[in-house]
Amino acid sequence: MVAYVIIPGIDGSGEQHWQTLWERQWGTSAVRISPASWSAPDLDDWVGAVQEAYDEASRKDGRVVLVAHSLGCWAASTWLNSNPSSPIGAAFLVAPPDPEGHAFPRQAAATFTEVSAQPMPCPALVVGSADDPYCTPETAAGFAARWQARWHLAGAYGHINSASGLGSWQHGRKLLDSLTQQ
Repeated sequence: MVAYVIIPGIDGSGEQHWQTLWERQWGTSAVRISPASWSAPDLDDWVGAVQEAYDEASRKDGRVVLVAHSLGCWAASTWLNSNPSSPIGAAFLVAPPDPEGHAFPRQAAATFTEVSAQPMPCPALVVGSADDPYCTPETAAGFAARWQARWHLAGAYGHINSASGLGSWQHGRKLLDSLTQQ
């Protein structure tokens, strides 16, 4: 059995976001982070929220898998690097934004501007888009290399969010399954 920690980006994931749809499918096997700073993200608050969700998920039977999107990728990687001995089955990181990119929300997410990609202490997969306004595919592939994660270019799906019209994103589920079944 697998327990999932859902780590959305700014403002959480909306009702039609693939993370929310997956969370509904997983039911009690999924735990969503709940930071106090959804709209004005504070890295320490988000990392603390990942810890709380991890603690809850780890009480369930089985492995814990982190499922992160956008800014949540940086909260996940920061938490993982702060807790390298925590048993994590895998980290699925989708559409990480480039903190140095022109579209990064520097004002709203100022505490995220100093993050850096460091090797993950667990198997990881980074999924990017050919036309993500927040990160070029080359930059995302560079993050994957520094995280020592597998890299997958999903195609041209923008920021791989609700606006991408992916619904429950079956291709993403197959990618996640390929990671968790290693």
